[in-house]
Amino acid sequence: MLTDLVLAAFHHLLIFGLVSMLVAQSVLLRGRMDRNVLAKLGGIDRGYGITALLLLVVGLLRVFQGVMGQGFYLHNPWFHAKIGAFVLVGLLSIWPTLRFLRWRKALKVDAAFLPAEGEVRRLRAIVRFELILVALIFVLAAAMARHGGF
Repeated sequence: MLTDLVLAAFHHLLIFGLVSMLVAQSVLLRGRMDRNVLAKLGGIDRGYGITALLLLVVGLLRVFQGVMGQGFYLHNPWFHAKIGAFVLVGLLSIWPTLRFLRWRKALKVDAAFLPAEGEVRRLRAIVRFELILVALIFVLAAAMARHGGF
């Protein structure tokens, strides 16, 4: 029971950490770009990646080591939808990560580098869509916990 409690608590904390980093990216992509903002975006993105990986590991531990058991999760269509949404968020996050890495490299070559406004706008839209999908994950988690109300 204690293991399940610790895994559940850690899982929830990681989710809120992930949301916090997405919100921070969204806010930074909305403001004025400069060298410091670009560095912050890169740092937040690294933290986001680490948090997402830990979230996946802890989630899998909950499935295979948690009180509910794998049968609860693996036969629950809401769980599969939740995992699908999580994978989609992960795939969407690849584009901003690649851009942040490119920007960091460009800053090393040219200290006055600033990304194009259109590129920043596209990344902001992607990050905001990721946030919408994370909200969907919360809804799917509630449905999963209640077997979708069936």
